[in-house]
Amino acid sequence: MPSPSEHIPSSLALTPIAQNPQMGRWRTEAMRSHASPRLLFVGKGHGRITMAGLTSGYGPNNMIFIPAHTMYGFEVGPTVFGQMITIPGAMAAEWPDEPTHLRLRDVAAQKELIGLLDGLERELKSNRSAHARAAHYHLGLLAVFFERQYESQTSDPIEARSESTSARLVAAYTDLIERDYRSDRRVADYATELGVTATHLTRCCKQTCGKSALALLTDRIHYEACVMLRDSRVPVQDIARNLGFHSPAYFSRAFQARAGQTPSDFRRHGAGRLRR
Repeated sequence: MPSPSEHIPSSLALTPIAQNPQMGRWRTEAMRSHASPRLLFVGKGHGRITMAGLTSGYGPNNMIFIPAHTMYGFEVGPTVFGQMITIPGAMAAEWPDEPTHLRLRDVAAQKELIGLLDGLERELKSNRSAHARAAHYHLGLLAVFFERQYESQTSDPIEARSESTSARLVAAYTDLIERDYRSDRRVADYATELGVTATHLTRCCKQTCGKSALALLTDRIHYEACVMLRDSRVPVQDIARNLGFHSPAYFSRAFQARAGQTPSDFRRHGAGRLRR
């Protein structure tokens, strides 16, 4: 069963990113994906982001492109502030096919980017005629800016790391998770499909992102459970079944061990916090 958010067409949007303890860490840190691409701009602060099973650090004036259906999660510390842009699927062709992380070191480029973001935000908040079309034009200019900045960066250690054998295996694993996380498949089943042992798959996951193969899988399932509990009135037992749990009681125990509260309590209180 699709999650509630998958029923909503993705439209152009710009959302602030900053730490909000009341919102719950699961909203940013747990693995998730979207049906349309996202562009994350970090204006200040430092943290880590994991995309397709590869973790890297980010800092001020970083642009991070996340393709559609790419599993990701990121830390938002107390000093972090940025913006997340939802890119309509119809404009996805103007952006890269792979996760891309740019670090803007040139002051002129930083100022140009701020101008583009300000123009986009201004049109999104405007009531003037044709403001929606103008916002899409601003996004198109932002895509051109991103392409030019990518071409101007002569070395990309993140891209080099993504070409390692371990990173390619883990990226393939995260693709399979996205396809099948609603089933009851175990890590061993995924490993068999990838032609490796579960032990080797976990070793590679820990090398690329510091998490085990099981942790990546359960993290993705937990996020989807949180979204379904928050955004729908689907009964808990149906959510359990839709996420591949054979027993609602087992789902409730697993959820409580992760979130620190039962699914019903999480739903009543709206958000909850993801335990470390």
